[in-house]
Amino acid sequence: MTENTSYRAGHVAVIGRPNVGKSTLINALVGAKVSIVSNRPQTTRHRLLGVATLPEGQLVLVDTPGLHREQGKASATAMHRWMNRAARGAVEGVDAAFLVIEAGRWEDEDTAAYELLHSSGVPVLLVVNQVDRIKDKGSLLPYLAKVSEGREFASVHPVSALKRKGLDGLVTAVLPLLPQQAALYEEDAITDRSERFLAAELLREQLMRQLGAELPYATTVEIEQFVDDAGMARISAVIWVEREGQKAIVIGKGGTRLKEIGGKARLGMERLFDRKVFLETWVRVREGWSDDEAALRAFGYEDPGRPDR
Repeated sequence: MTENTSYRAGHVAVIGRPNVGKSTLINALVGAKVSIVSNRPQTTRHRLLGVATLPEGQLVLVDTPGLHREQGKASATAMHRWMNRAARGAVEGVDAAFLVIEAGRWEDEDTAAYELLHSSGVPVLLVVNQVDRIKDKGSLLPYLAKVSEGREFASVHPVSALKRKGLDGLVTAVLPLLPQQAALYEEDAITDRSERFLAAELLREQLMRQLGAELPYATTVEIEQFVDDAGMARISAVIWVEREGQKAIVIGKGGTRLKEIGGKARLGMERLFDRKVFLETWVRVREGWSDDEAALRAFGYEDPGRPDR
């Protein structure tokens, strides 16, 4: 822990609608993969903290599910209600917030996210992500002026989280908004979550990436065993689906799809955990788990709330 009296440390909520790159931004700031990423909306389901420790301060970044409008049957499930509660609860007790939007767009859900943050009273920095995708750079300044009009932002930052462009300015702007205090986590910490949790997330990431179009929200992962054995992590994981037909999709012909999913997840675990991993996976059915509050709790979906202080 640093004892520098000018050091700053605090919690920063990362809020936005689905699929604007919140998790990619957090991973880029932390310098390690602590939050899973796919091109499917609502990939992030759990609140987690990403810890970015710098010489001048420490950012404790609160990653959250994307805020979305609850309309229609698909968004009326217990899972979707839980994710919205998690996103809204993450604002409580933070020192500042990043409102992440997609460059060139402003949707109703962006307005809802802004209003949530504005009503909380915390300083809000607008993070305009994916500026590398804007071909006409001349359109960027008028766009930034338009989205800032009538809204209060501490500062505005065009960035590319994927290419790690514009992040230094973002860090420089947010640090003065944090309390002067010692680091809240050890210098080598990157998240508040356990390796067991991260293993489940990395396996779920592969499910979202490879099956997102077929089973966007019908799968979750439960780690039944996580044992360190002579420098190797031995992990047993269950992939839960809601119907027998979905089980067949996950397994694939002759088990080929499940093997590919498990293989890529294992490689991700080895990179993150810095040791060999032996991963066993099974696929089981629990009907209606995503609309069952008790099942969500059993699968580790904790009650959403404020970050630990």
